Amino acid sequence: MKSSKSHPLKGTANIPGDKSISHRALMFGGLAVGRAEITGLLEGEDVLNTAAAMRAMGAEINRLGDGHWECHGVGLGGLKEPETALEMGNSGTSTRLLIGLVAGHAITATFTGDASLSKRPMGRVIKPLEMMGATFKARDGGKLPLTVTGPKDVLNIEYRLPVASAQVKSAVMLAGLNARGRTTVIEDKPTRDYTENMLRHFGIDVAVEDLNDGAQAIHVKGHTDLIAPKEKIIVPADPSSAAFPVVAAVINEGSEIILPGIGMNPRRTGLYETLTDMGADIRFENKRIEAGEPIADLHVKGTGALKGIDVPESRVPSMIDEFPVLAVAAACANGTTRMTGLAELRVKESDRLLMTAKGLEACGVKLEMGEDSLTIHGNSKPPQGGAKIETALDHRIAMSFLVLGTATEEPISIDDATPIQTSFPDFVQLMNDLGAQIS
Repeated sequence: MKSSKSHPLKGTANIPGDKSISHRALMFGGLAVGRAEITGLLEGEDVLNTAAAMRAMGAEINRLGDGHWECHGVGLGGLKEPETALEMGNSGTSTRLLIGLVAGHAITATFTGDASLSKRPMGRVIKPLEMMGATFKARDGGKLPLTVTGPKDVLNIEYRLPVASAQVKSAVMLAGLNARGRTTVIEDKPTRDYTENMLRHFGIDVAVEDLNDGAQAIHVKGHTDLIAPKEKIIVPADPSSAAFPVVAAVINEGSEIILPGIGMNPRRTGLYETLTDMGADIRFENKRIEAGEPIADLHVKGTGALKGIDVPESRVPSMIDEFPVLAVAAACANGTTRMTGLAELRVKESDRLLMTAKGLEACGVKLEMGEDSLTIHGNSKPPQGGAKIETALDHRIAMSFLVLGTATEEPISIDDATPIQTSFPDFVQLMNDLGAQIS
């Protein structure tokens, strides 16, 4: 696929539903008592794999229309053993969360994935779940294919996260739903709290305690049924998906776009805070709350006046998925942008730190990469481009460099656009409708 220099982007575009919330809505709906109705669900491959996995374990999940789904759950403890392996495709989020869910039930399930997912380590999830009584068989490094067997009696634990990870936190909490008493996860840095918010929406007692050392303890009370909410679960538009047209507008002077109903959870908005610090014109309009989550309409203008900054390391957990596309913005800015604390990027769908750096250098960007850092030297205008980018089956690398190609003098091509289907199936159509030239 190739992206060529575009005219300024103009118009209004509807971003697909939030992937993280879509996963959880299907999982919790499939585990709850009663009928849960969901609107705005993302229908990318990752989420469809979650729906298939929950069906394989006994939940009734039906598609009613575009983004409109219903779940009839099995009740806590009611998951049945799947007859075949659960094929998770490319989704690390649903794999880690479902491993936690299975580890809280006395069943055995095997998880498989594509070549990219099969390279991703699951050891950080395995360790606390073994403490809760689950047993595992996996390839070296805790990699897929992976088989988990849950215990008859799940042990409640107190576990301090060695590395900030919403996925590990969520896996422990989900296993803890079936434990007697209270399961506690302690995090030194706050991570996405979608699991906490949605569990509360399903009637689960989740408490957050501020500790003396500045950390947070999240307590979940086990042996309580999830109850499907009477009102619809409205999935907000995904701020990570919105990042791509936002950055495209920001780096193309004269652009003006509106993206309605974007999720504005404060633990997901680091990119927007950073772009604003760099001088981007982003306004948050019509702020409101839906299904417990803050949302707003984004109004973005391209002024051509981005400047390099030092990105606060404390902001990393709230924008961990957005660093590749932030790097694209930094490559078009005036001055140096420094990003640190990026070790987590090494274990995403690809080594995102390496793939971002290699791609930018191929496009003519001056930079330095460290073990967990990236320093980009912008010179007030987009780089030359003209490269073919290796994506390593990573959807965010693919979309980030197609965004960069809308502003570079020479077109940028990517080796494989297939992974984009996992999170943003309509990406190319949406971008072209706004004025991009991706073919």
